[in-house]
Amino acid sequence: MASDLINLMNLSPKELGEFFESIGEKAFRSQQILRWIYQFGVTNFDEMTNLRKDLRAKLKELCVITAPEIVTEQKASDGTTKWALDIGDGQLVETVLIPEEDRNTLCISTQVGCPVKCSFCRTGAQGFNRNLTVNEIIGQVFRAATRVGFSNNQEQKPISNVVMMGMGEPLLNLENVIKVCDLLLSDYAFALSKRRVTVSTSGVAPVLNKIAGKVDVALALSLHAPNDELRDELVPLNKKYNIEKVLDSVRNYLDKSNANCGRVTIEYGLLDHVNDSTEQAEQLVKLLRTIPCKVNLIPFNEHEGSAYKKPSNSRIDRFYKVLFDAGFTVIKRTTRGDEISAACGQLAGQVKDKLSKLKINAQVN
Repeated sequence: MASDLINLMNLSPKELGEFFESIGEKAFRSQQILRWIYQFGVTNFDEMTNLRKDLRAKLKELCVITAPEIVTEQKASDGTTKWALDIGDGQLVETVLIPEEDRNTLCISTQVGCPVKCSFCRTGAQGFNRNLTVNEIIGQVFRAATRVGFSNNQEQKPISNVVMMGMGEPLLNLENVIKVCDLLLSDYAFALSKRRVTVSTSGVAPVLNKIAGKVDVALALSLHAPNDELRDELVPLNKKYNIEKVLDSVRNYLDKSNANCGRVTIEYGLLDHVNDSTEQAEQLVKLLRTIPCKVNLIPFNEHEGSAYKKPSNSRIDRFYKVLFDAGFTVIKRTTRGDEISAACGQLAGQVKDKLSKLKINAQVN
């Protein structure tokens, strides 16, 4: 039966090697399979011509290579493209391609919905159903590559950057996210530089401490407030892991990382008359003085059902100036894809909510 077949897109490079050894083959066969799938986009075993005919027949009996299908595509006037992918059971997840002159960045999802429920985020408002599997996460990259091109083992890659900033909190799906990172970084799969793969977290401090020195990719922290009182309101996870604990875990991660070049990216969403005053900017300067970082200021992307508003340009500029004058590297994020609800904080997908309250202990221990 098809349900008994092993989906090779659910396996990390290491697991794929172990699978081939388990069926009496050399582990190097995994490298051939990885290249066929992730560098050439081939999922039909009969087309894998450097495999023996009998091996291809064996693989057809034991395995499949499948990823979620794209069911809708929306393209904004700035070139930003959003895809919804069918993960079964009437649920959809979204992934976004952001084209620029020197890069193509793909923003991928790691969960169906999100249990963290940041008050300003449309994804959290949808509730939470489950973690995405490895093939459902890496499958987003695979499906995007079917539209924009596979690398074909060339140095110039059609998808040059991958950021886990879509639906979900990546560190609450740790096991699968680590396997996906391995596939993104593997020379035989997507072969991305560790500096071009970013995990964004709302601050699951114990998990960040757990992976320090074991997982080395770029790190982004969704901070959004300069003090615990306000962050408790905006990012409820802060009630469990406050700013001090989170920043300590960030320092620990940076100390053991090469991918970050010694600094973390701080994501700060600007909400009109909530967290965007010059006084709050000064608090942020004081808070981040001992954290090597660059700060991304993200004007709020308005969406239906949210009471928050985007600040005026003058308020954004004043906030920016305080940080810049204090010596920080500051970037005012340009809104991309908001006309198709593809901008930061706007992804929703289609989620069957299974949580009525925040539950995040399972993967922390």
